[in-house]
Amino acid sequence: MPRVDTDDFYRTALAAHGETAQGVHWNSTASQQLRFQILRQLLPTDLSGFTLVDVGCGFGDFYCYLEQRGEPPRKYIGLDIMEPMVATARIRTGCDILLRDVLTDALPSADYYVCSGAMNTLTRKETRLFIKNCFTASRVAFGFNLLKGRNTSFTYNFYQPIEIVQIAQELGAECQIEDEYMSEDFTALFVKKPEQV
Repeated sequence: MPRVDTDDFYRTALAAHGETAQGVHWNSTASQQLRFQILRQLLPTDLSGFTLVDVGCGFGDFYCYLEQRGEPPRKYIGLDIMEPMVATARIRTGCDILLRDVLTDALPSADYYVCSGAMNTLTRKETRLFIKNCFTASRVAFGFNLLKGRNTSFTYNFYQPIEIVQIAQELGAECQIEDEYMSEDFTALFVKKPEQV
């Protein structure tokens, strides 16, 4: 199980803050946008030929970010475990938004998978399974961010970048890390090697 009751964790934030960055437990819109910017930099310059799955898509904010930049993928699919977020994301994006638990449900195949923040309350075991499942379902790569620090919180899931590099090695992935943009956050891209495609 996650470190917290996921349903209560997000429903409480949604009730308090509505359909905002704080409503999905980001400190601010600015920090959410910065994480999106770093994820975007790790993806191909032109996304128009690719399918992209956004895991833990919340209200579909990453799709809206890409659309505002004039850079939507050929096909966007959002996945979330929370029904209210799925319903809102469907309206906001007009895209396929699926109610899915990444740890237990079948995942759609796509060129790229991305995840911003959805692993922040998982256990270490769940995080490994989450990464493995998303990487397996991707045809090209999986990009995600995590909180950076010592794993001492009862609520949040902290990692050191070297630990994620080790998981990449176990999965046979090439790994790129970006960790200079925020003191307690880093972003990783796991890329499939030619023999894995």
